[in-house]
Amino acid sequence: MTVTALKSSDIKEIDKRRTFGIISHPDAGKTTLTEKLLLFGGAIQQAGAVKARKNDRHTTSDWMTIEQERGISVTSSVMKFNYKNFEINLLDTPGHKDFSEDTYRVLTAVDSAMMVIDSAKGVENQTEKLMAVCRMRNTPIMTFINKLDREGMNPLDIMGDIEDKLQIECTPLTWPIGMGKRFKGVYNIYKKELHLFSPGSNAMDGAGITIKDLNDPKLNDLLGSQADELREDIELIEGAADPLDLDLYLKGTQTPVFFGSAVNNFGVRELLEVFVTMAPKPIPRMTLTREISPYEEPFSGFVFKIQANMDPAHRDRIAFLRICSGKFTKGMKVRHHRIGKEITLSNATIFMAQDRTHVEEAYPGDIIGLHNHGTIKIGDTFSIKEELKFTGIPSFAPEHFKRVILKNPLKTKQLQKGLTQLAEEGTVQVFKPMRGGQFILGAVGELQFEVTMARLKNEYSVDAIYEHVDYGVTRWVDCTNPKTLDSFKEKNLSNLALDSEGHLSYLTTSEWQLGFVMEQNPDIRFKKTREFN
Repeated sequence: MTVTALKSSDIKEIDKRRTFGIISHPDAGKTTLTEKLLLFGGAIQQAGAVKARKNDRHTTSDWMTIEQERGISVTSSVMKFNYKNFEINLLDTPGHKDFSEDTYRVLTAVDSAMMVIDSAKGVENQTEKLMAVCRMRNTPIMTFINKLDREGMNPLDIMGDIEDKLQIECTPLTWPIGMGKRFKGVYNIYKKELHLFSPGSNAMDGAGITIKDLNDPKLNDLLGSQADELREDIELIEGAADPLDLDLYLKGTQTPVFFGSAVNNFGVRELLEVFVTMAPKPIPRMTLTREISPYEEPFSGFVFKIQANMDPAHRDRIAFLRICSGKFTKGMKVRHHRIGKEITLSNATIFMAQDRTHVEEAYPGDIIGLHNHGTIKIGDTFSIKEELKFTGIPSFAPEHFKRVILKNPLKTKQLQKGLTQLAEEGTVQVFKPMRGGQFILGAVGELQFEVTMARLKNEYSVDAIYEHVDYGVTRWVDCTNPKTLDSFKEKNLSNLALDSEGHLSYLTTSEWQLGFVMEQNPDIRFKKTREFN
């Protein structure tokens, strides 16, 4: 089909966009790096430390009560800021393994990723899982090796660990000068210059001494014996490491590597400056019918996340929408395809973590928030005219199950409302058994149950607990023959439930038991994942 292109001024706006997610294992320093990127971008004036909360200041991206208490990220935050005339949309993903499903969906909305590695621990389990998700989409990845202010692995060993475990080629663009107490900063291989900070100077304001030539005698005065160590390291790297290949980076097979200490601001500016120039502009997106270019004139976008009660005072729900094509303007009319209705987008917002601003216009790559009164769901597509359905936004069969016990039976309606809204967010799934019984929660990880109970209490005034239930696996059930499906329902009613979307689900004790049932019912499809619809 013929699609009209945007005008040149709009194309310039799209080309300025950089939309990325930060991924890491818990405690690698992801949230701290997020804060420092926001500081360099001028989006905030002061960073809150995750653990040192002497004056009760929390990190900007961790707004949920349980996150602030534990110092972990269990939700995904969206933050927008400007750096050197680039418009950056940063998605801070949950680091905790139990919230990998939310992370997966966030990664469907980004064009690239930034991976944070702890220099003392190297590649950890959760990083491997997140990397596998990125590899499925050939997502371009930059790597920040953090915590050089502490003793850790040799830089060459860390890169070897990354290449071995993650199967991606490493190309260092900065190099650390010492580590731990001897850490003096980083040499910028990409620009072939060294920026050293004199005592009392601040890495944020750029004050300090810049050296353009490693053979400058001044380097010996500043670094002592470390000057020769640096020269030897750089000579070795330039001879042994693969040169940067932009095409390989964009294909997701080579990762530019940066070293630093986010908590001390070392190496963050170097990372950000390369990122804005090298990271991909908004990329085309696939739908069921065709590929959508960001430079097409008709507006389109998809919802990848729902978040309830970001502002507890208003008990609101926000749908996070990634713009894929065209230009958003306040008050525009779009078609909400799943419900088949035209709606007006009059109060869209952009985010700075929990802070929001009304947005007048936005472009492909931008993430905007839509106020949601229960009609918008994950995976929903909005466009001007053409019937579109963006693909690749999955829901996973949960692996852990608990039964919800309500302490006050008079709160049944509030419980139902709370569970329905939390299920819409996609981090916990709710099953209603077809044969009596209380609600059953399904989750990818155990921590989700604790978070759900805490949020039911804080946000819906529902005091509930959970107890063990003898289920270990579930699958969504489907069959094209109604008679076969009815017969299956009749025989297995005690194991069947409806999820919050009304999809028929089969719950059982083990993979072995599931295999037996599948063998007995060859005409029934048992699905481990399903696309949001």
